[in-house]
Parts: sequence; C-alpha cells; structure tokens
Amino acid sequence: MNEQVSVGIDVATAGVRAFAVRGGSVLATASASLPAPVRAGDGRSEQDPSAWWPAVGSVLSEVTAALPGRGAEVSAVAIAATSGTIVGVDAAGEPVTPALMYDDRRGAEYNAKAVELGADRWRKLGSGVSPTAALGRIAWLAEHTEAVAVRHTPEMIAAKLTGHPVSADWSHALKSGYDPLAEEWPSEVFAGLGVPDGMLPPVVAPTSVLGEIAVPTAGLPAGCLVVAGMTDGCAGQLAAGAVEPGRFVGILGTTYVLKGVTESLVPDPTGVMYSHRHPDGWWLPGGASNTGGESVSDSPRLAELDAAAAARGPAQVVTFPLRRKGERFPFAHGDAAGFVLGTPADEVELHRARLEGVAFLERLALDHLRRLGVPVREPLLAAGGGSKSPLWTRIRATVSGLGLRVAPQAETGYGAALLAAAGCTPGGLSAACAGMPVGSLVEPAPGEAAAMVVSYQRFCRELRDRGWIDDELFTVAAG
Repeated sequence: MNEQVSVGIDVATAGVRAFAVRGGSVLATASASLPAPVRAGDGRSEQDPSAWWPAVGSVLSEVTAALPGRGAEVSAVAIAATSGTIVGVDAAGEPVTPALMYDDRRGAEYNAKAVELGADRWRKLGSGVSPTAALGRIAWLAEHTEAVAVRHTPEMIAAKLTGHPVSADWSHALKSGYDPLAEEWPSEVFAGLGVPDGMLPPVVAPTSVLGEIAVPTAGLPAGCLVVAGMTDGCAGQLAAGAVEPGRFVGILGTTYVLKGVTESLVPDPTGVMYSHRHPDGWWLPGGASNTGGESVSDSPRLAELDAAAAARGPAQVVTFPLRRKGERFPFAHGDAAGFVLGTPADEVELHRARLEGVAFLERLALDHLRRLGVPVREPLLAAGGGSKSPLWTRIRATVSGLGLRVAPQAETGYGAALLAAAGCTPGGLSAACAGMPVGSLVEPAPGEAAAMVVSYQRFCRELRDRGWIDDELFTVAAG
C-alpha cells in the first residue's frame, strides 16, 4: 500500500476541487468556483483562463493547510480537467485567447475536413472526429488568432507549479487529434488544415513526471513532483476502481456512461465507442449515452416512488426513457426518441419502468461490448448519483445478470491523486490503487430475473423494429 501523500486537482467547468490522499484514504478536500463559460448563439463557448490558477492556488492552500504537516508531506500532484478545453498562448506560454471550451463549435468546419484528411488513421483507431473536437479549434486558432502554441488546461496549471512549459498527456490530447496508437500527432491532418507543427505540445504518458516544484507554492513543498494526469472522465473511472483489464464501471449520472479497460485497442466499426490509452499502455474504451438519471429526476417524491416500486416488482410496460431526441451510445441514431410500450397502471409502475429502461440500456451497452469481443469481469462497478438508489442498483444487477459493486469514491480529483501517486510509486498505477476502499456488492434478484429477460427482449425488439439497432446487436442481446 502506498503511504505517500498525493494531491489531485480537478479543474472542471464550474469549479476546482482538490483531494489529498494517502493509502487510498482521503485526508482532506477543498473546492472553489470558476466563472461560468460565456456561450453565444454562433456556437462559441469561452472561459477566462486567467481564473484557473487563482482557484487552483486557493484549493491547494486550503487542502494542504488541513494536513498534519501543513503540506510538507505531499510528494506528488496531478491535474485532471474537462476534456477538449484549449487555450492559445504566446511564446512565453501566456494566454492570448480565451479558453475555448469542450462544447465550442467554431472548429466544426475544420473537423469535417479532418475526417477526410485522416480517414485511414481514424479507421485504425476505431474512432471519428466530432464537430466539437478540439482538433478543429486548434485549426481555428491558427487561422484567426496570434497564438503561437496551444495548451490544454492541465499544462497551464502545471507550468505555474513547475515554472516552465510542460508536456501534454495523451489523455487530454486525444480530442485534439493525438494518435495514441501511433503515439504521434497526425501531421498529415494538421498540415492539411494549415496548423504549424510548433503549435502542438509534446505528449507523454499519464503518470509521467513533468517536473517538480522549485520553491514552495500554495502549500506544496519544494521537490514535490508534478505528474501528468488524465481527463476528468478517465480520472473518475480510475477512482471508481476500473484500473485493470476486464474492469468496467457504469456511471449513472444525468446520463449513463460505460468505461473500462482492455489489454488491446478494440476498434468499434459503429463509431459509438472510442478509447483513451491507459498509462500502462492498455486501453480505456467507453461511451456516453443521452439516457440516464434525468429520466427520473423531475419527481420530488423519488424516495417514496422507489419504495413503492420495490414493493410492486417488475413493470408490465417497457420504456425507453430518453428525454431528448437522438441517442449516441450504445447505438447512434439522430432520430431516436423515448417511448412507452403499454399503458402504465399508475405513477409507480411508470417510475419502475423508467428505472428498468435505463438498466436495459446498460445491458445493451454490455451486449455491444460482447459483440466486439470485449470481456467484462464481474462484478461490474457502479458510480454516479443513480447508484445511490438501492432499488435502481438491484434492478441494474438483475437486468445485467452481474453483481454490481458500488464505488465508494469516484471523484475526478481522487482519481487525479491516484495518478499523482503512481508517478512516484514503484509498481505504477496498480500499486498506487492498492489501498482503495471497496464498496458494497449488490447481487441480482433471482425472483425477478425471468421477467427482466422478457422485458429486455421486448425493449431490444422495439429498437430493432424502429431501425435504431442492427440485426447483429439484436441477435447478441436476444441470445
């Protein structure tokens, strides 16, 4: 078990949070807000990058002050941030543009061209280039601003800590176009878009040491290592315990996300799943749905409905509780819409059917992995706000046929602290994660399994009949 103290910093859209961790246990946390992004009707989404460091410095000072040694015992720090946020900088590394956020769309035209320029590369990776990919925004900055280089959020913070420019990690660089399979920037794509090579930072593996703190800074001691982190989603996955091949976590928040670890890259011909690269060279496939916790979040009587639905048992109706048009995982269809098959007897049955509908989507995601030949080890890890519902977790276990282990800690900052520890721990990430707490295990309900199978098959048949899933996925799911 690693007994060193490490600090993880989570730079999210709305704020910054820091975790101090030793041996898997959280010693202290602190948080600070950030100004909301400024969004415009033309697709712009910007934030002031000069707000990042004061907020980071504040939480570091607070979290280290809460430690017995007032921060002197901290050996390493790492940063995780929102995937896809970039900023244009001058030769000294200072911002000359606003931060272009993850959802900024001004690079869409360049991304469409990048799809063609790197078609063979994207095919090998089994991924595409979305309209909001940071790759296109880099090309936009090259053409429309005086920026001489581009940096992701973690590089800006790490440069403040070390006092010098640092490399990007291949996780934060992924949506900027970095090829983690060839371990290089796609030079043919950027050349075709008119982006000079010098605009792009060097890239290293997460957990690589980027430098060290030369003078005490915000409570961190001189000599403290600054370690390359990963994106917020990847850090959260590690925090939940999905660290080694075969481990997957179903994160049920506003939407449902499935992320895990495979030994080799598994290209997805359907394009609904893409892979980050693990610090140890493995791969982190995953996908995010448009369906999830928001399907039941509008009722003020959730606890009451859960209790009644638990007593009622499986619903007789089947729902696909999609609140807005379009689905992206585990199938992609722009015209997909929510539906209810049958007439619910009352509010309780509709509530139960919605919980089951999200569980069916999770099972379909697992079946999509199975058709790609991806092994999933039991138990399936569970995280997110929806996993706090004992009923919903039991339904998910019953539908999937897998035990679900509810992760006691799945915070991005906690995952970043594990990455920091891995940078100075013999044995790397696995050793750094050895002391993580183990959550409770929820087993399937045998008495409800048969009814869930019937409803799941009905769910999948409806998706196929509407043309939203193909025959291959339906065959795997129905089998």
